Amino acid sequence: PPLIEPEETWTAPETLPANGRPHRPDENPLTVSNPWRAAQALHQADDSVQLTITGYNKGGLLVMWHNLQGFVPASQLVDFPQFHLESERMKALRQWHNQQITLKIIEIDPAQNRLIFSERAALVEASQRANLFNRIEPGQILEGVITNLTNFGAFVDLGGVEGLIHISELSWSRVTHPSAIVKPGQPVTVKVLNVNHRDERIALSLKRLKQNPWQTVNQQYKPGQLIEGVVSNVVSFGAFVQVEDELEGLIHISELAEGSFLHPRDVVRKGEKVTARVLYVDGGAKRLALSLRRVNQED
Repeated sequence: PPLIEPEETWTAPETLPANGRPHRPDENPLTVSNPWRAAQALHQADDSVQLTITGYNKGGLLVMWHNLQGFVPASQLVDFPQFHLESERMKALRQWHNQQITLKIIEIDPAQNRLIFSERAALVEASQRANLFNRIEPGQILEGVITNLTNFGAFVDLGGVEGLIHISELSWSRVTHPSAIVKPGQPVTVKVLNVNHRDERIALSLKRLKQNPWQTVNQQYKPGQLIEGVVSNVVSFGAFVQVEDELEGLIHISELAEGSFLHPRDVVRKGEKVTARVLYVDGGAKRLALSLRRVNQED
């Protein structure tokens, strides 16, 4: 929606202070002239607001805050399960329509017309969250619980504030979706990479608690060597083989077998144990090329 001009006035909806006590009916609501300025004030005061869900999309829920459309990411909902099928996810989001929900603003960007709300943040008082943020520093090792998964990573409750493990920080090996590594409700130990106090964001990592296997791959594996592994995934261009914890090699489709076949699944299956010959190793580029069809060839 277009931004409201400063001369247009409106009355803010009922908000809940940080102590959770609703305003009394006899208390005068705040009347302001600029909704974005009011949203910024609400964010800085760390107050909550109760809004009605007006719609949804595949990413979350939509709300209206007096002519400003707000968005509640599904990852910021308290009781929203993980779905693998988009149709199931959309069905679950549809059930929130017309429901009232207590929210806090977690991100404001008038230039991009972004007003992001969170139900999770509304459960934590400002003083508690501030204390937690002040205690968290890059390099720390913390305990937490996975709260939600998205295509880009996993959110972790650190005891009142949430951090994000980006999908690239879940494992040293290839990750197609966070659900392959972690599950909602799973306790995890994470390393803090970055703390952004202004935007209240915490970047976390799982993989950095383990040694990077690509740092030693050139010493451990040599071209011509035969190694054993388990097929971890089969794709149209070949098959990935896990040769050790968090280290995968790729058997290109041209190296699977002699002759013709329609798909790599016609040659290998996920979970199958195989012996492969090393063709090429480059730890810096994170490449370990393998072959099945050359296993019986002389070195």
